[in-house]
Amino acid sequence: MKRFLIVLMVAVLSIGQAQAQKAKIYDETIDPIAQINSAVSKAKASNKYVICQVGGNWCVWCLRFADFITKDSEIKSVIDKNYVYIHVNYPRKDADRKLTDKISNAGRFGYPALVVMNDKGEVIHIQDSSFLEAGEGYDKDKVLRFLNGWTPKAVAGK
Repeated sequence: MKRFLIVLMVAVLSIGQAQAQKAKIYDETIDPIAQINSAVSKAKASNKYVICQVGGNWCVWCLRFADFITKDSEIKSVIDKNYVYIHVNYPRKDADRKLTDKISNAGRFGYPALVVMNDKGEVIHIQDSSFLEAGEGYDKDKVLRFLNGWTPKAVAGK
């Protein structure tokens, strides 16, 4: 019995560790300013906007949102057609002032903060993601309304 419990504990710990590694969507080693600048260049070349999902692997709501938008084909299609979508790591402590300035202090709304930038790298909207929530997840209609409302065509009035 004792041996069984040890094997069971090791299995549970291994599964938990694998899930934690799988859930890391924010690359903490990337310079976030360089990451944003690269995304803006890609957006300009493809007539898209940039969405920076600002947060971190420490944020359960950030991980939920990333999972939510990749599993829904309609949402994924809107993103792929209109945006360069990046996950910008924002450390909870010692955040770089340059990053805070670049994303217009988006963290004031909590995390994830969804920063929409035009193809010049200008912040045109910051979405407080709490308005997109429903229960322990996100509301598809609210997310689509946000995404469709900030496409390059929508902003241009076309």
